[in-house]
Amino acid sequence: MPVTLRHLDVQLFPAWLERSRDEYAKDLVTMGQTPEDAHRAASESMARCFPSGAPRPGHAVFDVVDDAGEAVGYLWIGPDTSDDDGAWWVWDVTIDADKRGRGFGRAAMVLGEEYARTQGAHTLGLNVFGFNTGARGLYESLGYETTTIKMRKALA
Repeated sequence: MPVTLRHLDVQLFPAWLERSRDEYAKDLVTMGQTPEDAHRAASESMARCFPSGAPRPGHAVFDVVDDAGEAVGYLWIGPDTSDDDGAWWVWDVTIDADKRGRGFGRAAMVLGEEYARTQGAHTLGLNVFGFNTGARGLYESLGYETTTIKMRKALA
C-alpha cells in the first residue's frame, strides 16, 4: 500500500495543534487525570513544544497520506530532549480511528525512521501509554524495545 508523508500545510497547523492537544488530554484522562488537569497539562506541553505556534527547529509534522492522496493521520517527529544530537523522538503519531488496522501506522513509522536517518538520527524513541496495546504491538514488531516501565496501582 503506497503511503507517503507530506509536510503539514502551515495554514492547517493551528487545527492540527488543537487536535493533537485534545488527543493528548484524552489519553491523560484515560490514565487517571481529571479532565481539567489533563487539558491544562496538554496545553502547557504544546506551548513548550510550539512556543511560537510552529514546530521547533528540527521538528517536522507530517500528514500520513494514502494512495488516493487523502490524509489518514499524522506524524510529529524531531530531536529528543537529551544532549545527544542523534537521538530522535516520535512525539506523536495518530492514524484516524476508521483507518486503523490497514498498515498506515506501520508505513508511517517506517517512513518516519527513514526521515530521521536523513536528518542524522541514530536512534528513534517514543512513548506509548500502557493501555494502547495495539500501538505497543506495532512498535515491538518494528523492533522497538522497552527501555522503562512506569507502574501504578489505584488504592481504594
